[in-house]
Formats: sequence, C-alpha cells, structure tokens
Amino acid sequence: MVDQFTSIALFVAAVEEGSLVAAGRRFGLSSSMAGKHVKALEASLDVSLLQRSTRHLNLTDAGRAYYERCKLILADLADANREASDSNTAIRGALKVAAPVSFGAMYLGDVVARYLDAHPLTTVELLLSDECVDLLSQSVDVSVQIGRMPGAEAIWKDIGHCAMVLCASPAFIERHGMPRTIDDVRREPKLSFNEASVAGKWAIIDAGGTAHEVSGPFRMVANNAQMLLASALESAGVAYGPDFLFRAAIASGDLVQILANCRMLDLGIHAVYPAARHVSAKVYGFIEYLSQEFAQSPPWEKAR
Repeated sequence: MVDQFTSIALFVAAVEEGSLVAAGRRFGLSSSMAGKHVKALEASLDVSLLQRSTRHLNLTDAGRAYYERCKLILADLADANREASDSNTAIRGALKVAAPVSFGAMYLGDVVARYLDAHPLTTVELLLSDECVDLLSQSVDVSVQIGRMPGAEAIWKDIGHCAMVLCASPAFIERHGMPRTIDDVRREPKLSFNEASVAGKWAIIDAGGTAHEVSGPFRMVANNAQMLLASALESAGVAYGPDFLFRAAIASGDLVQILANCRMLDLGIHAVYPAARHVSAKVYGFIEYLSQEFAQSPPWEKAR
C-alpha cells in the first residue's frame, strides 16, 4: 500500500524540482517509484495533477490548487516539528527588539533585564525608534508598537493597552484657566506628537457618550514623545498623549489632567513579528513575557 503522505511530499517535490527523477532522488527513491506514488495520489483523488512529457512536468488546474494546499500542509508539519524540538531545549540565542523611544526608555529596560535573568542563554539588542521599523530588512525579531496597526506582512499579539490623556502644567492653568469643556480645549494652544496614529486629531468622548474630534492648529508638533512631555511641563500648552508618558507627572502634581470626566482614545500595545512560516521558541517566549508584564499590571499605572 502506498503511503499517501509520502505521495504528497513526492508530488510537491516533483513540482519544485521539475521532474520525477529529481523528486525521487530527494527521497532516495527511483524515478519509477516516485511516479508510482504520484499516480497513486491521482487515483485516490480521481483527478489528473500533472501533465507529463519527456522534458517537462506541467500542473493541471486541479494540480496547481492541490499543490498550493499541500505546500502549506508540509510547511505546517515542519513548523510543528521544530516547535516540538524547541520545547525540549532551553531558550537561547540573540533577540533584536524594536520599540518607540520613550516607551522603550521608560518601561522596557526593567522588563528586558528580568527576561535576561530568567533566560541566561539569551541576549537582547534593543532598537529604539519612533519611526516605523521594517522587520525584515532590519532583521527585527519583535517590534513593540503602540496605536498603529501592523501591515499584512506582519503578525501581532495584543500585549496591553494604554489610554490617552489630556493634561497641562499648573502654571499653564493658572495663566489660562482650567479648560472645562471640549470647546475650551479647542481654543487653547495645543502640543502634539506627529509620529502617533492620532497626530492630526484628538478623539474625546464626553460624559454623555458623544464622540468629538479636536484638531489643529498646534502650537508645537514633535517627533519625540519625551519632547512633548518636557514642553507640557514647561507650560507650552495642553498636551494629548499616552497615559504611560504623563502618568508619573500627573501623580506628582507636575501636570494636571484635563477633562477627567471624558474618555479618550484607548491605544493597543502590540508585539509584532514577521509573518514567517516558523517563529522560534525564543520569539514566542519573549512575546509571552511582554504580555505578562504589560497586560495584567502596566508599570505606569503604579504611579496612580
């Protein structure tokens, strides 16, 4: 009896190699035995998969569709085998991790240090940038992204969330008065972060559940979130940004939250990795570690 899985593997190999001779050689079989496997596969499906000639193998329409599905099946099996093998060994190797500058500098250092302590056979290279990172060309294993949804070439896991907040310094409020309505905010000088997904518009939901949008002009636009924080602390205007950036300053009284009775946009925090067929145990392990760190008790909330 001919093994169907072997027949499928030989069929895929014949398409990739361009001949039954080469496919048989890959599996240590004669060309006649390779042909027997493919014929048995066609007989079981009651359809012709290949058009054979003395020089070429050509896929039929049915064969082309079957080939694409079989490639995925074989790739999934290979991934499963690698994952099973990885699970029997300690997590090891180098990880390259990208993250936004402010978030990385403020909250990833401790997390990475604890991860390295838990996995002494690993190393981590951190790439901090507020620009979009090309995972493949920059050889990034995991990218922490906030707000932006990754493209189709990447896979992501939600590892946490962060609300946006409106705030200003006590000195700014003393000079301009406390903004008590959304229209008040519209009239104030505003500070914005131009790399954020919400750079050109601020989404605010009032106490009644109605959504409002506050847009420019902005008194200052910066491409670095910590520059936004510094400008807000120096009373340059009303700032709209992520809770993780402003929470400690609000807790200390250096900044005052504005429109606390309103709800701001909630940003997802994603761990993003390339859409490859196989993701190593070290990448999965690091993503799970990030999820545990940020999903349950985000460090910036400890400043409340």
